[in-house]
Amino acid sequence: MKTDKEGRLNGKVAIITGAASGIGRATALRFAEEGARLTLADWDNDGLNGTLELVRQKGGEAVAQRTNVANEDDVKALIALALQNYSAVDIVCNNAGISGGLTSIDNQDEKEWREVYGVNVLGAVFTTKHVAKHMQERQSGAIVNTASVAGIRSGAGGNAYSASKAALINFTQTSACDLGAYNVRVNAVCPGLIETGMTKFVFDIAREKGKVDKLGSRCELRRYGTPDEVAAVILFLASDEASYVTGQALPVDGGNTASLNLPGMKF
Repeated sequence: MKTDKEGRLNGKVAIITGAASGIGRATALRFAEEGARLTLADWDNDGLNGTLELVRQKGGEAVAQRTNVANEDDVKALIALALQNYSAVDIVCNNAGISGGLTSIDNQDEKEWREVYGVNVLGAVFTTKHVAKHMQERQSGAIVNTASVAGIRSGAGGNAYSASKAALINFTQTSACDLGAYNVRVNAVCPGLIETGMTKFVFDIAREKGKVDKLGSRCELRRYGTPDEVAAVILFLASDEASYVTGQALPVDGGNTASLNLPGMKF
């Protein structure tokens, strides 16, 4: 653990949803190392408790609550838990997300679209809505949404997932405009191919076929990314180092969205 003097988030209180694994877990551990006190949330109770234990093993301070971010009452209870324990919320990381199916549009049903939008879009809407007044009163706050390169261009996810991430990017911009006058910043990270619980099936198939080295080969850095690399960017956007950054959707994708061409195929 860093000392109080070194921590970039020393004295800050952060809520992190989707904290049971992957990017959420990596962000929780990084934030704890930087001095933040955490309120963690996920629907996966076992994974959530695992993250909580890892944070505490590192000397971090955290509480956790099983939460369905698509349920507004659950989100209100989560924010109430943070305020009850720490009396303030400085940072919210809306990281909870689900992928939905990869079926073609003609085979997708209403339930799939509603589930994906419920978690990926309304989850961020509800947390932002119910933390906004508190941050406005304090004239300070940082919200970081986990979107995706799938929200920037097609080919990185299914229809419902990609559309939900595009909606989240737009919500990031509109809420940044709503809250900017109160010194509340809202930004998004847009991960490319990252090995997480959500993408596990892709990596499992690649490993079975002996082709894991091919994953990420179409991005400019010729590799896939790690949750820690995304967490580092979330840390930046949540910290005071990004004090003049708001309304932005920052790709963390090895350069994948920088070009329509394959690496080395520039005209």
